[in-house]
Amino acid sequence: EIGTIQPLTEIGAIAKKHNVPFHCDAAQAVGKIEIDVNGMNIGMMSISGHKMYGPKGVGALFIRKRPRIRISPLMSGGGQERGLRSGTIPVPLVVGLGKAAEICKQEMGRDLLHLKRLSKKLFVYLKRKLKDIKRNGGGYPGCLNISFPYVEGESLLMKLSDIALSSGSACTSASLEPSYVIRALGTKEDLAHSSIRFGMGRFTTRKEVREVGKRTESGVKSLRELSPLYEMAKEGVDLDAIKWGE
Repeated sequence: EIGTIQPLTEIGAIAKKHNVPFHCDAAQAVGKIEIDVNGMNIGMMSISGHKMYGPKGVGALFIRKRPRIRISPLMSGGGQERGLRSGTIPVPLVVGLGKAAEICKQEMGRDLLHLKRLSKKLFVYLKRKLKDIKRNGGGYPGCLNISFPYVEGESLLMKLSDIALSSGSACTSASLEPSYVIRALGTKEDLAHSSIRFGMGRFTTRKEVREVGKRTESGVKSLRELSPLYEMAKEGVDLDAIKWGE
């Protein structure tokens, strides 16, 4: 949601020290950043095909052999996948996942450089054009999460309804509550409500980033014109000092 890259090596070392199996949900990482299951002491790792430009409906689970980790199947039947996951194996999807992984390995360096340039371009533009914006988190350049004070995030999404943006992760996109991830950073509730996530990838272009930047600038300025809080802030009123409930 905010692009944070977790310290997997340190987490893996702690888990190994205490003999605890370490499972890593690497759906958003594999194919985008370097993952070393041995160096990071990862015991099990989940991979999702469509997160690495592969087909939807296929994934993979890495299970360490030494020291061996044993798991129980969630479903039984035909005994496919060595009895761990029964059901006819979708060969075209599996081949697509393998090819996607191969391409990601070849393109990872170029992809990261491309995304760093696009992410910097978008943030620098918005920072220059709009006051008080705040970046939430950071780390992976393909995920840029920004709070726009005095603007309701859902209202901004409606202004930009023809652009694929979100106010949180896809897992919680149906919720109207402020992101618990951003709140956990110590961000105030109003800023959490004003956050928008910009996702960029291998096929995102500089032209698209320019267009999104201009459209976002226009949308934020339009909504701020309707905000009494923004007017008060411009006049120098300390909004944090106001006791709204009294």
